[in-house]
Amino acid sequence: MPSIAVLDIAGKEVGSIELPDSIFSITPNNSVMHDVVVNHLANMRQGTQSALTRSEVSGGGRKPWRQKGTGHARQGSIRAPQWRHGGVVFAPKPRDYSYSVNKKVRRLAMKSAFSSKMLSSDIIVLDSLQMEEYKTKTVANALSAIGVEKKALIVLPELDDKIIKSARNLKGIKTSQVNTLNVYDILNANKLVILKDAVAKIEEVYA
Repeated sequence: MPSIAVLDIAGKEVGSIELPDSIFSITPNNSVMHDVVVNHLANMRQGTQSALTRSEVSGGGRKPWRQKGTGHARQGSIRAPQWRHGGVVFAPKPRDYSYSVNKKVRRLAMKSAFSSKMLSSDIIVLDSLQMEEYKTKTVANALSAIGVEKKALIVLPELDDKIIKSARNLKGIKTSQVNTLNVYDILNANKLVILKDAVAKIEEVYA
């Protein structure tokens, strides 16, 4: 099992922890991670684009001129697509872009994401992050002390309102519980900050 140092909020090493091989030491499968990230982004799409077809545009119920004898091309409605203010041909309509991915594929992608962060030494295990009050500065100072400079994902063992609300004002910082983790957020973060209590839950869920 790979061993990693455990840091406190002051950035000092207070011990070490062994991470399970089955999650943090597999050979990352880039193809599977790509498939799951594409699936995640597709599921996030709202699909709210919409335009009116000729049957939905108001007006145009009367033939603009008679069929023959005017010298004009024959027309049936002023709301046909070739007219100004006419309807749209094959108009886009709201649709659902989401689709499902096999559970085994999602699990492999999650393990690959953890392992890729381990290979690049971008995992930080934090002893604890106790919050007495809602204070962004406390989280900012802790992240600065442990070497987080850019985007980071803080993995919590359970819902902690004080940490979540204190961290959400920090640019590039996201929080997630173990049961709501996704591959996109892990790969998108420069650093993966895992609270020590969350490591056991990750092993329980994904091992």
